[in-house]
Amino acid sequence: MDYGVIRLDEDTKVHLYGTPGQERFNFMWEILSKGSMGLILLLDNTRANPLKDLTFFLDAFKDLLKTAPLVVGVTKMDVRSLPGIDVYQKYLAQHNFNVPVFEVDAREEEDVKQLVSAMLFSIDPGLEV
Repeated sequence: MDYGVIRLDEDTKVHLYGTPGQERFNFMWEILSKGSMGLILLLDNTRANPLKDLTFFLDAFKDLLKTAPLVVGVTKMDVRSLPGIDVYQKYLAQHNFNVPVFEVDAREEEDVKQLVSAMLFSIDPGLEV
């Protein structure tokens, strides 16, 4: 399990908890889901079938997603550009999810802040960050 704190600005810090996406770590997913305010899902666009991965995670976190918002970040789009963000959005819409989807480099602080801010706005649209 990973833990970190990210400062969005002078007054706003968010505690982040994460786990690897490999199925062998699924015992941690339930633990981290308890008390979660939302889910930020990072998908690797270079995987053989990232939409299949997305379906897998939507199913794995279906109980959490009944009450908590979802934000999707797609990584490594500089290496493999397809499927594009529009494909992910359409795919999610077909599964009754209208959620933010971003191209991100998870190593870049501003990209991570964008994901976290989108999650916070999903929870409270009137939030000022």
